[in-house]
Amino acid sequence: MSLRVYNTLTRTKDLFTSVTPGKVGIYLCGPTVYKPPHIGHMVGPVIFDAIKRYLRFKGFEVTWIVNITDVDDKLIETAGKQGTTVGALAEKYTREYLDVLAALGIDTIDRFPRASDHMAEIIEMTGKLIASGFAYAADGNVWFDVTRNPEYGKLSNRKVEEQEAGLRDLAGGGKRNPADFALWKSAKSGEPSWESPWGSGRPGWHIECSAMSMKYLGETFDMHGGGLDLMFPHHENELAQSECCTGKPFAKFWMHNGLTRIKTKLASGEWADEKMSGSIGNVVSARELIDKHGAELLRYMLLSTHYRRPIEFTDEVMNTTRKGLGVFHRLLERVLRITGKEITDDQPDMDQMASSLSEGEGALLAKVVLESKIKFLEMMDDDFNTAGAIAVLHELAGQINAFIEQRAVEREKRPEQLTVVAAGAQTFRRLGLILGLLRQPVARAESADASLADQVMQLMIELRQNARQSKNFALSDSIRDGLAKIGLVLEDRPEGTIWRRE
Repeated sequence: MSLRVYNTLTRTKDLFTSVTPGKVGIYLCGPTVYKPPHIGHMVGPVIFDAIKRYLRFKGFEVTWIVNITDVDDKLIETAGKQGTTVGALAEKYTREYLDVLAALGIDTIDRFPRASDHMAEIIEMTGKLIASGFAYAADGNVWFDVTRNPEYGKLSNRKVEEQEAGLRDLAGGGKRNPADFALWKSAKSGEPSWESPWGSGRPGWHIECSAMSMKYLGETFDMHGGGLDLMFPHHENELAQSECCTGKPFAKFWMHNGLTRIKTKLASGEWADEKMSGSIGNVVSARELIDKHGAELLRYMLLSTHYRRPIEFTDEVMNTTRKGLGVFHRLLERVLRITGKEITDDQPDMDQMASSLSEGEGALLAKVVLESKIKFLEMMDDDFNTAGAIAVLHELAGQINAFIEQRAVEREKRPEQLTVVAAGAQTFRRLGLILGLLRQPVARAESADASLADQVMQLMIELRQNARQSKNFALSDSIRDGLAKIGLVLEDRPEGTIWRRE
């Protein structure tokens, strides 16, 4: 199977080949740390955590960099309003950001470079752009001259005359063209600054990412990611200044994730579906969501939509997400209850067991499980379609459950049945792990609780069956409806009645 990745630069799904065979370098634009992280800040890290896990599964050695922007106009403004220093403010929210990443299980990032630690690289790159005629110094500022780059706009498909100066760039200050953007900004009283050949000042936003990404990944690397809102002007400017500086391609694949959207109540009283944004004031704290819903549920929710599509964040979506993830947990709880063994890393999966299951009922489940694995990998090879991969996991969970029910595994518990069910569940779990899901084993205490619950429910099923046999349909319906009110569903099937959580 060949991996194809949608490349914003080419507007097509391109066959993925890495710059260095066997190795992949990824740069993801991180936060500007002037406020607490919200759920929108987590979209890129969750997606690229799954991407890195999948690339490692395919045998690549992956280096993933996420920057911290701790030098910026918004930091200076916010620190002034709060009566603190830029450094203290940045440190506070950097710590909060890293804590949220850890809670979400995003532990595959290799470096978190900070802009303030890379002034030497930023100043060196700025000097090279001046020396090659792509930038100019004026009044203590240094500007990139977009008119000198005939390819400017190739990422966003915008022409130079369509560009408006980014909000983070200075107005005036010796600019030759309205679209020119700042590489270096002259110091203002009371603001953090560093010495440079052009005077005391601080870097522009865009060059921070160029300098840091190339330091750790090289002048040309494999994947550059970020939200769709960063494509212009941030990524466009990164691309222009980097390729003009080195004369080489900057990032081979540009990947942009869709933005988080949320229903917002307007002044008119109507509800609108809007982009989640700090400027609008409709952001939802990532920490509060983790505390309320749990980290795995949020990860599952973010991966249940293809990364290039908008992510809808509503109560309805969270309820659907909870039910979907519950299917996964219930399967693993069921297998633990039946086999009496936790599914640990050292247990064989269906790949390892298939050769010994060449015939019989075990071979049928083995075939289904391995076909599902192929479908899962095909989804991930199609532009990291995590939503499609999760759909395959749901199909696989249904197939394993069907095997358990149709073969009466819970009742008979024949050794060969238990072996094949455990192997199927192990494959299911390992595929989930590629997405960063199902990392925690099902606890025995949970299994004991589930066993007790199952005994109680079997009693309720028996009582309902007795009521139906005696034609006391009012009692039968009352039992069914009462259970439904507390989220427990009874399903009458040809082989008997089963129960599940809604």
